[in-house]
Amino acid sequence: MRLIFGILVFVFLLTSCKVDPEVKMQLPSSDVVEVIPENWPLPAYTFSTNILSENAFKLGRALFYEPMLSADNTISCGSCHQRGVAFAHAGHNLSHGINDLTGTRNSPGLFNLNWHPYFMHDGGVNHIEVQPLAPITNTVEMAEALPNVITKLKSSVKYQQLFRNAFGEDEITGERMMKAMAQFMGMMYSYKSKYDFVKQGKDKFSEQELKGYELFKAKCNNCHTEPLFSDFKFRNNGLSIHPVFKDTGRAHITSLKEDRYKFKTPSLRNVEVTWPYMHDGRYETLNECLNFYSGSIRNQENLDPLVQNGIQLSDEEKTQLIEFLKTLTDYNFINDKRFDDPN
Repeated sequence: MRLIFGILVFVFLLTSCKVDPEVKMQLPSSDVVEVIPENWPLPAYTFSTNILSENAFKLGRALFYEPMLSADNTISCGSCHQRGVAFAHAGHNLSHGINDLTGTRNSPGLFNLNWHPYFMHDGGVNHIEVQPLAPITNTVEMAEALPNVITKLKSSVKYQQLFRNAFGEDEITGERMMKAMAQFMGMMYSYKSKYDFVKQGKDKFSEQELKGYELFKAKCNNCHTEPLFSDFKFRNNGLSIHPVFKDTGRAHITSLKEDRYKFKTPSLRNVEVTWPYMHDGRYETLNECLNFYSGSIRNQENLDPLVQNGIQLSDEEKTQLIEFLKTLTDYNFINDKRFDDPN
């Protein structure tokens, strides 16, 4: 799918360039190559029309951490998506934006995005190259307009150089900005957890982990399908409706009654570190989540048939299942310095 930027008229009356920090590229960014792990399905997005390069990756990285993308120059994508917790928002149940405004949903972890056919909890965006526009223009997140962002980037000596390095010329456009950010986000591969090494015959599960894996395959795999640990479908898991937000989920996008209270199935990779959980961050621990599935599911409109009877688990089984889920933590990914803030 080709990214098309429609009728956008940018008027730039620039008389001088502001002085800003020297561009420093001390962080590693080599090995910028497309990856499709063995036995994984083909991704929804490839770099066939957005050719990977180290300089475009560096530009995307700088933009991801750039607060100039927000209206008051205080919030970046990296503010709510932090590398050390698989690009989730550590300890925050809801997203936080400019002027200390609070959103209505939890900031999900970011990884293996090339396989996502949709983005956001409600699937409101269907292409990685336009995904950043949603938080940039959201009034309680970054609250900025793309033409204003481009104006600010054009006034920056730093970004003039970064765009020149990435694209061979000075021209700074929205399309180039989005393609560079897609390269950075698309390189967030997570496929080197203990689970993956076990599957490759390079490691072994403990007894508890193995029992948890068998439980997972029997009770969870229909929705959180291996190896991505999501089917990327929209489901109503029986979570009680928030009394304030009354979030209708997928129906917010489609306006269809049959989509009410359905949200995209999250991937369970790195789930140990991406708390709090659920679309509104109401649960802080994995045990709380399992307690919900085993005893608190609401029989409500559009409840998914797979959870109508709950997921019955003893306390011992919950412990075993959590031990397995911890094997999905990819320490290689969350410690990868390539994804650090270059500023």
